[in-house]
Amino acid sequence: MKLIVIDKKENKVRINRFIEWLIHTVGYALILICMSVIFPKTFYINNDYFGLYGLIASILISILNQTIKPMIVLFTLPITGITLGIFYPFINVFILYLVSFVLGNNFVIHGIFFPFLIAILISIMNILMDGLIIKPILERNKK
Repeated sequence: MKLIVIDKKENKVRINRFIEWLIHTVGYALILICMSVIFPKTFYINNDYFGLYGLIASILISILNQTIKPMIVLFTLPITGITLGIFYPFINVFILYLVSFVLGNNFVIHGIFFPFLIAILISIMNILMDGLIIKPILERNKK
C-alpha cells in the first residue's frame, strides 16, 4: 500500500485515503477517551478492553461524517444560512448522540453543552491533523 498517491490526470499529490482515515480515527479516539477520563460524570465511555469502545465510537463518528453528515448539511442548509452558521455545530452534536444511541451504555453523553465541547475539539483536531501531519507529508513528497 502506497502512502502517497499521485494522480497524473489532475496533476495532484494526495495521501492514501485509508491512511488519512486512520489518522483521523485515532485522533477522534484520543479526544473521546481523554474527555471521558477528564469528565466522567458528563461523558462516559466504557474503558474496558483497553479503550475498545472509544475506538469503535471514533470509527462510527468517522463513518457517519463521511456518509450521513453531507446529507444532513444539505438538508439543513437553509437553517444554517439563516442562523449565519450557528446551526452547524448541532449537526456534529446530532452525530455524537447518534453514536451514543448505537453504542448504548458503553458511550453515554449527559447534557447539551458537553457534546458542543467535544464537537469543537474534534474540529480543532481535524485542523491540526491536516496542518501538522497530512500537509507536511504531501509537501515533502511534491519535490
